Amino acid sequence: MSKTLCTSASLVAAAVGLGLGLSLLVGTPAQANPNPLFPQLFTADPATLVDEGRVYLYTGVDEASPTDTDYVMNEWHLWSTCDMVNWVDHGSPVKALSFAWAKGRAWAADITRRDVNGKPKYYFYATVDHATVPGLSIGVAVSDSPTGPFVDARGSALITNDMTKQTDIFWDDIDPAIFIDDNGQAYLYWGNTVLKYVKLKPNMIEIDGDIHVVPIEPFTEASYLHKHKGTYYLSYSQGFPEETIYATGPTATGPWTKRNVIMDVNRNVKTIHQAIADFNGKSYIFYHTADLPGGAEFRRSVAVEEFSYQADGSIPFIPKTKAGPTANPTPACKAGAR
Repeated sequence: MSKTLCTSASLVAAAVGLGLGLSLLVGTPAQANPNPLFPQLFTADPATLVDEGRVYLYTGVDEASPTDTDYVMNEWHLWSTCDMVNWVDHGSPVKALSFAWAKGRAWAADITRRDVNGKPKYYFYATVDHATVPGLSIGVAVSDSPTGPFVDARGSALITNDMTKQTDIFWDDIDPAIFIDDNGQAYLYWGNTVLKYVKLKPNMIEIDGDIHVVPIEPFTEASYLHKHKGTYYLSYSQGFPEETIYATGPTATGPWTKRNVIMDVNRNVKTIHQAIADFNGKSYIFYHTADLPGGAEFRRSVAVEEFSYQADGSIPFIPKTKAGPTANPTPACKAGAR
């Protein structure tokens, strides 16, 4: 990829260090890439939003050095495409420290759109480390645009570690997955080791009722909920190293029938973390590997595959490829994004 067409982590750091922010880097067009998608950054934990003819892809950024023994993640990065092949780099629309009550850790996130008084609002649910409540928490940020900037919608965490007592680990409240059903009811799924969900109020920033535990075992993390032709699909990671599996149900809360493994374990990294989206009549699964040069457990790389549901509605096993999907353009899609 041409250096003039892509943003590198060093350029981002230099711009921030000079007080320029990302204004000079946002909206940089990127040439078509095979998998992994973005060789200029180590990226992880994909979250997707399909909005007005574009796919927006939000990723964590792995900043760990080759010798680090833990995740180093401070912000989320945003990319978008009109055709699933050519991606535009929009820089970082939100950071862990965008939440004043957090002390860091920009872990997995998810996003959705909800119109308020006829105008679109974009809600970004993010895993961060709470500064005063021990453990990882979930916050929610909001923007008038999918490209941000996002600001804290509450001034406090939506979910904190002391609200869930099913396990005694500090990372059991991670990997938020947001889903709005056809009737407007929003659900938030999340968890590590134990899968949980809660209804949200129409304002999208308050829980509505009790936190529920989903009786799925074994469950590791990375829950994701979507709907296809009247069936609800709950995908997630099981085992460690992780493989991606899914269950189906008649409602957004189940009951869930466990189905088959749809993506195998990775090489060189134990996690995988999927997101699934439909775009222009085709279906896609995003995930991460460690397949970039220098990739490793804490230096991951987002990739994408196209897949087709089988006649009975089941999701087939999806191989990982270097080629990725073929072009699937939106005719009226603009070169940039709002």
